[in-house]
Amino acid sequence: MSSESKEDAVFKALANGKRRQMLDAIRDAPLTTGALCERFPEMDRCTVMQHLKVLEEAELIIPRREGRERWNHLNALPIQAIHDRWISQYAGHAMNVLSALQTDLEG
Repeated sequence: MSSESKEDAVFKALANGKRRQMLDAIRDAPLTTGALCERFPEMDRCTVMQHLKVLEEAELIIPRREGRERWNHLNALPIQAIHDRWISQYAGHAMNVLSALQTDLEG
């Protein structure tokens, strides 16, 4: 998979609010698929599994099987890569613009 298609998969995964909530749920500690189903009672198990599949394809979660349980671990590296590639560059530019504006206002 090319770098661009990996980024597309991450953006697609993060575009959905429920998937972002799922990532928030496993941020501090991994959860089983059953525990995620309990946290999102408005969705049936099949829907939860579909969301987990999108997250896994974007490499945002790493599933681990332990017996009959599937533990879903957060992998924040793709989010960090998006930050490094997109957000940090534009944040630096925005800070330069704000600094120039402040200088103009003070001068």
